[in-house]
Amino acid sequence: MKRNNKKILIVEDDINFGNILKEYLSLNDFNIILAKNGIEGFEKFKKEEFDLCILDVMMPYKDGFTLAKEIREVNELVPIFFLSAKHLKEDLLKGFRLGADDYLTKPFDSDVLLAKIKAILNRSSSAVIPSNDTFEFTFSDFYFNSKLRFLTFKSQKSIKLSPKENQLLRLLVIYINDLLPREIALSKIWRDDNYFTSRSMDVYIAKLRKYLSVDEKVQILNIHGEGFRLVIT
Repeated sequence: MKRNNKKILIVEDDINFGNILKEYLSLNDFNIILAKNGIEGFEKFKKEEFDLCILDVMMPYKDGFTLAKEIREVNELVPIFFLSAKHLKEDLLKGFRLGADDYLTKPFDSDVLLAKIKAILNRSSSAVIPSNDTFEFTFSDFYFNSKLRFLTFKSQKSIKLSPKENQLLRLLVIYINDLLPREIALSKIWRDDNYFTSRSMDVYIAKLRKYLSVDEKVQILNIHGEGFRLVIT
């Protein structure tokens, strides 16, 4: 069987489980790199290009959440899956706030994991976004630099946005006063459209609303069942 070029980094401190997962995904035609802890995982990530990362949450030396933050500093877009034996809602929400694309609790069905991986990696990027290479934007009394991820209101101190906050605000600004469909944001930023990614996006919308609340002329409207509108009144 010819192996494709999709490379996945698995960071798992349970060596037996990690090897089983590596073998299973290798048999399904993926190129798998396995690391046994967060420190080793980040070193491997910095040396190679990966199409997806699967991170165990509870690991010695460096946990999966910390590793994900470091990965996001290097690469804002690589898909990240968390694996965890913890079923707490707080951990799940924390994972999505860190930019996770999915969060699976152990034990999980390996076929479900495989389907999720394929869906993320093969997801169509056909959703149309207005062509706009600009990275500096002004709206109302805000200045927004999407390259540096800075949002500034008048002469106040700039806010450094997280990668997903930055991507979401850029889409909203591109669609300013128009509808940003949920499916476009989920496809382009989260690369998936399911209950968990939708909840994650709602968390980021709430954060952006808080940042923008200093200007009463600016609102992010929720268009029920359709998407969001950034409006200037």
